[in-house]
Amino acid sequence: MRSGRILLALLLLIGVVGVLTTGAAIYSRFMYLSLLLGIGSWIWTHWTARGMGLQRFSRLQRANVGDIFEEHFEVANNSRVIAPWIEVYNQSPIPFVSGSRLFTFVIGRQKRTHLARTWLTRRGGFPLGPTRISTGDPFGLFRVSKDIPASQTLIVLPMIFEIKSFLFPPGLLPGGQVIRRKSPDITPHAAGVREYVHGDAMKRIHWPTSIRRNHLMVKEFEQDPQAEVWLYLDSQRDVHIERPYLFDEVTVEAMMFGKRPKFQLPPSTLEYAISITASLAHYFVERRRAVGYASAGQTFTVHPADRSERQEAKILETLAFVEANGSLSIAALVAAQSSQMPQGSSAVIITPSTRPDLLFAVDDLQRRYLRPVVVLLDAVSFGGKGGATEGLVRALRERRVPVCVVACNANLSQVLSEFSSDFISQDMRTWQTHVLSQ
Repeated sequence: MRSGRILLALLLLIGVVGVLTTGAAIYSRFMYLSLLLGIGSWIWTHWTARGMGLQRFSRLQRANVGDIFEEHFEVANNSRVIAPWIEVYNQSPIPFVSGSRLFTFVIGRQKRTHLARTWLTRRGGFPLGPTRISTGDPFGLFRVSKDIPASQTLIVLPMIFEIKSFLFPPGLLPGGQVIRRKSPDITPHAAGVREYVHGDAMKRIHWPTSIRRNHLMVKEFEQDPQAEVWLYLDSQRDVHIERPYLFDEVTVEAMMFGKRPKFQLPPSTLEYAISITASLAHYFVERRRAVGYASAGQTFTVHPADRSERQEAKILETLAFVEANGSLSIAALVAAQSSQMPQGSSAVIITPSTRPDLLFAVDDLQRRYLRPVVVLLDAVSFGGKGGATEGLVRALRERRVPVCVVACNANLSQVLSEFSSDFISQDMRTWQTHVLSQ
């Protein structure tokens, strides 16, 4: 582009100097040709740029780490002039983002489309843009660009591993899935409707039935004997470890026909902990268990226990943005929320910490007749200092607390699924017997 302008300027300069010094006709032709070429190219470029447009379409705005994100780009030349070339440059901050492309010879009133596939390797929120589109004249003299701001955001959720089985809290009430006994409280199990009486809460009114019967009707609920499951994610700043790593960029050919490349979590205790938490949340919600979540990263976040799919979506979206920059220890996190848990519930603690705080958290849960489960990330395998993990595991087992040790590069689906089968029935009985530290 710059060399073309220099050549045009030299041609004009030669023509002007020649006309002024010799007056020969060839120099005047040089001068007029350079002026005509420059003015014509400038008008062509800006005319084409005025009618240049771009639209981006994506079917989903949420995906998981390891997925292939597909996005359609549509470039339009709305002017009547041929665009010699249109360049699309995708400036989205997604790692290994694709979508940049060069279109040639786009005639007037024509649209061109192409499909971009991006391998998602990092969780978080990423704007789908901005996008820069550029065009120019066929002689390479002028270039005009437009920056189109992002209008949508892609939320990349943590990677979910399939878990076939995991420890269930048995609950303290007798019975099966639901106790056929009316409950004065609102539970997830609606039993029917009855007439409104003075003192009933407005939120218990069932409006469709009330309209149909022409008087107020309220919902009745049955008791739920199943205990809650709470997921405590340790997000303290100083406990997580990460080894240096580098992802290899995946070629377009490797992602043809929607083929998903094999993804391996980065050697980071935080990323492993987040994927484990997401997998457990998906596992329990899929089995209609009430799941709660608590963490204290950049913010203190608590999601009260719920069994709906919306609860899973809330937990996964929270995990997409979690960072290990909190100051609250795992013991303080558990103490802040354990008083709200019903007796008989279980608390799954996901942490790489080998500090005594973990034992304090376990003791606090057992004092409240809650059932702790510890998913302990082996810090040594992630590059941390060794010596404390084995002693901590031994201390937890002395308290009859189930411990699942996860090493770097472990198959999380296999490790988490086999954990409950390794925890034999005798251990399951002693799990319900609380042994406090001296």
